[in-house]
Amino acid sequence: MIATILPGSTNFHAVGYNEHKVSKGLARLIEMKNFGALGIVRPPTTDDKIDFLKKYSSANNRIQKAQFHVAISCKGHEMTEAQLLDFTHQYLQEMGYAEPGQPWLIYAHHDTDNTHLHVVTSRIAPDGRKIPHAHERRRSQEVIDKLLGMDRKRKTAADIDAAKQYTFSSFAQFKAVLTSMGYEAYQKDGTVFVKRGGKVQERIPLAEIESLYKNSYRERARCQQLRSILKKYRDVSADREDLQKELKSKFGIDLVFFGKKDAPYGYLIVDHANKTVIHGAKVLAMDELLDFATPEERFERIENYIDQLLTLNPKITQGEIFQKLRKQRAYIKKGVIYFDGKSRPLKPFMAEAINRNNRIHYIEMFHPATEAERELLCKIFKVDRPDLVDISTERPPTYADAAGKLRDIFQNPEVKSPRSAMYQEGFIIRQVDDTYYAINFKEHILINLNEEGLDVERVKKKSKKPQRNGVPFKKSKTTLNPIKSLQRKSHQGLGKLRKEGVGSHGANREWEVGQKTHYEDIDDGRSLKR
Repeated sequence: MIATILPGSTNFHAVGYNEHKVSKGLARLIEMKNFGALGIVRPPTTDDKIDFLKKYSSANNRIQKAQFHVAISCKGHEMTEAQLLDFTHQYLQEMGYAEPGQPWLIYAHHDTDNTHLHVVTSRIAPDGRKIPHAHERRRSQEVIDKLLGMDRKRKTAADIDAAKQYTFSSFAQFKAVLTSMGYEAYQKDGTVFVKRGGKVQERIPLAEIESLYKNSYRERARCQQLRSILKKYRDVSADREDLQKELKSKFGIDLVFFGKKDAPYGYLIVDHANKTVIHGAKVLAMDELLDFATPEERFERIENYIDQLLTLNPKITQGEIFQKLRKQRAYIKKGVIYFDGKSRPLKPFMAEAINRNNRIHYIEMFHPATEAERELLCKIFKVDRPDLVDISTERPPTYADAAGKLRDIFQNPEVKSPRSAMYQEGFIIRQVDDTYYAINFKEHILINLNEEGLDVERVKKKSKKPQRNGVPFKKSKTTLNPIKSLQRKSHQGLGKLRKEGVGSHGANREWEVGQKTHYEDIDDGRSLKR
């Protein structure tokens, strides 16, 4: 049983709060007492009730916040509404709010899993004096204990013994266990003070608690399971309180936050099922835990972030974006955003820009030194904006060694085919007009053979057709085997086996590069796939 005394008010705003719940079908007014003739002629409005309480409280104008608002709830539905109403009457009597003529409104709320009532009344007694409120919260707890016939000292001792059975590695973690049980705890001068209802219920030597410290909980499988649970129920919770309630009721898990109420800086997980306390950061970062946006809203945020990155740096690559998105626990691949096990395609213009930037980045790894080299590489990698590719003022560090190897090949008299020898070194030949280039796609090297003074005549492709006196042989149409000729003619009625204009797999193929470098399959844009 819990009685929560809520903030006071000068204008009895608690009436409006409860009446709003009534209008939404989440509560109903079950008792309105000592409001005189109000409601006899017509049903009273919210303003009628507020005006009556204000006028009643004006008998003592020294009290600025005359509203007394308390919520009384039981665990689950262990009490019926009628039983809880009877308990509430006894509570108001013990607290001094049930003298003859004291007005009150009692509302039954149906918006939680616990049966609970809200009471709104005045802190002014019918004779105009202020109802005593010294140590109000402590007295409230004592009244609850008295009405329930509970020995608070004995109950506190039993709860502390139960808390000692948990696995915890610090006083903060032991304190979290007690907090999850409804206690406050702090330590001073080597003593641990345990409070409930504003009153110190027990004192324990700090050394006694320190002797119970154990190594931090490291069960990886359970931490992974808790991570999945937290993320799943975060996505269906409206706020932190809603998430805490869901986890407690369904899994016996308490989330205990530390720091300011509105700005906590950390949290602990009290896993009652396994009697363990786990530092929340080991399971799920707090900013991720408290991110109550919908999945659609999260994807919108990520996409807007990528759009901003492209605006600030129009040449940003997939790999660079990947590093930025790591902080948001997301990544992109092949024009798709991946986040928290879900995915959504990027807007086409973004996907196209990033794909283009990846190719530009790959081209710039070759350090093209001239416009001709840049044009060649842009043609190979299908970049239609050569102006976006930077021309390098320096060759890559590996250029000199690679050029030296090519000179050795050309100067070696035993090398009959420089083209084949260069292929063995990872180079292929590309020709633009009368200029020949050697390209190593793996090492990102582009060498102008003409500029290096190499004999490009030796890498020119030779015609493989036999020639006679400078004139190529023509295939004779003379039938050398009349039997086979007759056989061919006998099958002409079966029709053509091939479509006209369609040749072999190799016919009319354009030259290709880097087919199996898995360019799109990694996040840093260092390979290419056409």
